Amino acid sequence: MGRLLSQGPGWRVGYNPSAEVYSALVGDDHWAFELTAAELADLRRLANQLVSSLQAIAPELMAEETIELEAESDRLWVSIEGTVQTYQLRLILQQARCAEGSWESHAIPDFLQALSEIAIS
Repeated sequence: MGRLLSQGPGWRVGYNPSAEVYSALVGDDHWAFELTAAELADLRRLANQLVSSLQAIAPELMAEETIELEAESDRLWVSIEGTVQTYQLRLILQQARCAEGSWESHAIPDFLQALSEIAIS
């Protein structure tokens, strides 16, 4: 797989498997930062885990009830915060450099789909 850049309203993700250190790029319409392949793999795994958890508990929540779910690896911390319909996915890097970003609920399904299509090496 060669270089890839996918984007949509409120999200973007890029991947260059031949890059030496930072092979991925994630962002939204106003910010972006680079990730290592391992950080990208962790983001994909943890974000999908959180969205699945939110969907699993959604029937137990009232529409206006807010919730915060968190997951982390050695490399990064990810959370979902808000209501089932309107939430934010937040990412904070925990190694080597500092970076923080978030995506709104309307962008998350397409962002996660784009992440799932990347063959991380």
